[in-house]
Amino acid sequence: MSLLDVQNLTHSYGDKTVLKDISFRLLKGEHIGLVGPNGAGKSTLFHILTAYIIPDEGTVQWHPKAHVGSLEQHIHLNSGQSIRQFLQTAFQDLFLTEEEMLAITGKMASAKPENLDELLHHYSKLQAKLDQHDFYQIPAKIEEVAAGLGISQLGLETDVSQLSGGQRTKLLLGKLLLEEPDILLLDEPTNYLDTAHIAWLTSYLQTYPHAFILITHDTGFMNKVVQCIYHLEHKQLTRYPGNYEQFLQAYELRRRQIYLEYQKQQEEISKLETYIQKNKARASTAKQAKSREKKLNKMERVEKPSHNPKPIFNFSVSAQPANIVLETKDLTIGYETALFSDVNVKLQRGEKIALTGHNGIGKTTTLKTLLGKLQPLNGNVSIGDRVRPAYFEQEMPAVGKHTALEEVWNAYPDLTQKEIRKTLARCGLRSEHIFQKLHSLSGGEQSKVRLCKLMLAKSNVLILDEPTNHLDVATKDALMGALQQYTGTLILVSHEREFYENWITNIWNMEDWK
Repeated sequence: MSLLDVQNLTHSYGDKTVLKDISFRLLKGEHIGLVGPNGAGKSTLFHILTAYIIPDEGTVQWHPKAHVGSLEQHIHLNSGQSIRQFLQTAFQDLFLTEEEMLAITGKMASAKPENLDELLHHYSKLQAKLDQHDFYQIPAKIEEVAAGLGISQLGLETDVSQLSGGQRTKLLLGKLLLEEPDILLLDEPTNYLDTAHIAWLTSYLQTYPHAFILITHDTGFMNKVVQCIYHLEHKQLTRYPGNYEQFLQAYELRRRQIYLEYQKQQEEISKLETYIQKNKARASTAKQAKSREKKLNKMERVEKPSHNPKPIFNFSVSAQPANIVLETKDLTIGYETALFSDVNVKLQRGEKIALTGHNGIGKTTTLKTLLGKLQPLNGNVSIGDRVRPAYFEQEMPAVGKHTALEEVWNAYPDLTQKEIRKTLARCGLRSEHIFQKLHSLSGGEQSKVRLCKLMLAKSNVLILDEPTNHLDVATKDALMGALQQYTGTLILVSHEREFYENWITNIWNMEDWK
């Protein structure tokens, strides 16, 4: 049974076409991976499917009885509601049914005999509904999902208004999984999950009885949970059966086939053009030349396969700092209450540190404290001479209507436009991205703009908080290589162990600080 039918979908931003004449179907129980380079239009397609964006052309038709659940990026949480209460809203209809049952119980006590049978019948129907949907297993389900995603570590009685952006996204994912919709639309669900929680989500999605479409740049995770790949590139969507590894093999074969078709067609075009040029002026051959000209004009051109620009990152050291970059003494980290006390660490010049610990433990708070953006509750941080840090924040929502070029130029006004455009291009951004409004770029493209600013910074210490979020595979590999070659000092937070395990020099495990 088809749950979703998309026909001839086309959408543009200004004069930039993102999707062109896309058609596909989603069948019951299908597990789909949606892949493509940064900026290909994956999130745009999701926004169209959820009616957040109206397409320029084409239709999106959902099955009328299908329940669709999507992982929204911005949600409003009401103060005074606990995490447990928020997760219970996934079963709102069942809790209302229970309330109705309790109200009937109250009516039974004073009901007249002639009305009692009717009340009992209604009560029985409501009870059957609760039993059918395992209502009395809801607390156990909530505990299971909360533990699996690491929500339990936040405390289920914690007020939702106290949660950070990443924790809120994790909470919404938990509610979404508890609802078990007929179709899940998941956009980067692992961004805020630890390794153990990604393993739990992997197991959950492998046995998920309904359909889902998944966007993620964690290819290992995708490889384990999908049965089919939809590849979005050059405005077109192509279907590949199998998992991500099988897609890579089939995609490379298809690229070679298209390139051979392109070469063959170019040879034919060259022959036709040569014949037309030589014979259109001769009376004896003008008719044949005209015929070949019509054939040439009607020919459907094969586009030359092209790779997206591969980023080339390079982070330079402006001047070497003192041997001791920073040192803490009896540091207490936190806001109103302490997260960690008596933290004593030393960062030496040239060290590359991975700061690890489960989500919500306080890694970002720690980075901001070490940088002096947050005051410690006790103790102190000593910064060495000539230390010039550059900071990549985990989430920096784009605001305003300025372009990517203006964003970098405002930060470095002494540089010429040519110098900035050259650096943005090295980060894998094409001309249309550079002059596009920053807020309209994809998450990966916005990250590339921020990495561009980091490349231009006069620094000798890099502080990176989840820099790989939203980055495609090629960009991630390029960033890993650049950080490996970097001659300065570095502190990195990343939930992707395979990204850093081969080049860091030490790990600060915050689990050991408690």
